[in-house]
Amino acid sequence: MRRRGGEKKKHISSINPLTGGPSHILFPTPLYPLIPPPPPPAAPAFSPRRRSTAWSVDAASSLSLTPASRVWSQERRGGRGRGLHLGSNRTEVCFQANLGFRSLPALGRTMALTLLRGMRTPVVARRNACLFFTTLQTPLLSRFTTRAESARAAAPKSIQLATKEAAEQKAQGFEAVIGIETHVQLSTVTKAFCSCPYSYGSQPNSTVCPTCMGHPGTLPVLNAKVVECAVKLGLALNCEIATTSKFDRKQYFYPDLPKGYQISQFDIPIAKEGYLDLDLPVEFGGGHRRFGVTRVHMEEDAGKLLHSESGSYSQVDLNRAGVPLLEIVSEPDMRTGIEAAEYGAELQRLVRYLGVSNGNMQEGSLRCDVNVSVRPIGQSNFGTKVEIKNMNSFSAISRAIDYEISRQILLHKEGQADQIVQETRLWDESSQKTFTMRKKEGLADYRYFPEPDLPEVVLTSEYIDEIQNSMPELPEAKRRRFENMGLSMQDVLFLANDDNVARFFDSTLEHGADAKLAANWIMGDIAAYLKNEKLSIDEIKLTPLELSELIASIKNGTISGKIGKEILIELIAKGGTVKSVIEEKDLVQIADPAAIEAMVDQVLADNPKQLEQYRSGKTKLQGFFAGQVMKASKGKANPVLLNKILGEKLKANS
Repeated sequence: MRRRGGEKKKHISSINPLTGGPSHILFPTPLYPLIPPPPPPAAPAFSPRRRSTAWSVDAASSLSLTPASRVWSQERRGGRGRGLHLGSNRTEVCFQANLGFRSLPALGRTMALTLLRGMRTPVVARRNACLFFTTLQTPLLSRFTTRAESARAAAPKSIQLATKEAAEQKAQGFEAVIGIETHVQLSTVTKAFCSCPYSYGSQPNSTVCPTCMGHPGTLPVLNAKVVECAVKLGLALNCEIATTSKFDRKQYFYPDLPKGYQISQFDIPIAKEGYLDLDLPVEFGGGHRRFGVTRVHMEEDAGKLLHSESGSYSQVDLNRAGVPLLEIVSEPDMRTGIEAAEYGAELQRLVRYLGVSNGNMQEGSLRCDVNVSVRPIGQSNFGTKVEIKNMNSFSAISRAIDYEISRQILLHKEGQADQIVQETRLWDESSQKTFTMRKKEGLADYRYFPEPDLPEVVLTSEYIDEIQNSMPELPEAKRRRFENMGLSMQDVLFLANDDNVARFFDSTLEHGADAKLAANWIMGDIAAYLKNEKLSIDEIKLTPLELSELIASIKNGTISGKIGKEILIELIAKGGTVKSVIEEKDLVQIADPAAIEAMVDQVLADNPKQLEQYRSGKTKLQGFFAGQVMKASKGKANPVLLNKILGEKLKANS
């Protein structure tokens, strides 16, 4: 494989000092390999005086890469310093800095000491190209595990029950105030500030470089695609786009943040003051909602800690470090768990429609942190807010919020409102409860200041207009268009939920199908097949043209609805055309009155006992006779004509 700039990847092979086996690293740079550590030594062996680190880098190692494209221009603006200008060329930029490691070992040791400060480090292994460390879990996590295990017997609430409880809150004299911070991982080819790719599920520490690992002396270079995605989402959320914005350093310590700070945006985000429109599902009362959006800003993701099953140590995977994120901060406009869950679902639809993210919650591509407080009805001041994390589905968001609302209301009613403190709580799916994780840090704790290694981001009006003109039809506009076709809200919400389904539906209508009939087929038999086979609509062999032909064949009487269902399954699984399947299997509907009358006479003659029962008043047996005729005709008898002839025959016989 060749990397950008023509450099070949080096395959470094070393001996794992702990297992004796090979340790393979596919990158010419120091890594943090995930090596299973031995059991930690006894507690007395740990002492701050014995803390040690090891950092070794080949003195001859270096990286030299070339920019993939030129879309940036920097200039000194009067009184504004350096500026970063984006024109109409939106090719994704992939850069890496030129690095020399000759002076790095000493700096590396200093950085490792800083990174490990305050942590007990049972194992540190020194090899030519690795830094390995493990951390013991804090007592806080063990306390959380103990409390969670003690509450596992609680049965999960249904979402309908959660909705009912939320509706009862006003009767209790309190209302909830809910806001959501959503992190969306962008589907860019490379990371935010370096040329490393990112693929979910890659081997730990296999897509890293000195820049995203925070090595001293490395400099970030902004990926232009990140800015494009941010402008797209900002426009879709009806935000005001900032023509000039900047990056800031958000400083905090955590083992998966090797730099000791996160590159984010603080006081000048790229988009602000927008809103999101959505329609609540019919089963939850329906209705239209508009929720405010405070801001949208760009930032980078941190790495990931992998905790051992025993909880005695953790391992660091930096693949995700530096992956571009957009954070969307809502206004505190939501009042129930259902509204919050639907807000998150609408954001997921939006980023998928725009193509900026796959929005998969199970992969961490869309993560929602919820802020919840309660207050007496009529009070204008907000109550003490609590942040909830660790929710991996929209259903979990709804249930976590409803539990937290009930918990806070109970504390108010018991006169213990002072026990509601600003903190971060974790949602435990098994016990259906939230548990304290840590006290919430305020803005002052992060010590924000402007990022000195990145210039301002300056957008031209032509650049913004070009993105605006390239925007697809968004979910809200699509729902209104479908609604104007006369479809029910249930149909509208189903069809607009998935962009691929909406496109299939629109294409079917373009071939002349009736909107309601096409919606019925897509929501009924096709959706059932997709669910059973775990497929998406663009993975089946049925085309919109053939669905429209199938609907037309049933409508003009060529085939019956029952035969149509059989043909549909054939087309979905094997493809082909409606006409060829009808001819191949001789499925043309029998519409000759004489032929149907003959079959009806034969069925009545073959079932004298049932005919006598019908004459004695059991008129429901007409369905039995109709079924026998359809069986005799192999489902090809015209049902309208059959019912008419059968009714006349039975009336004459009675």
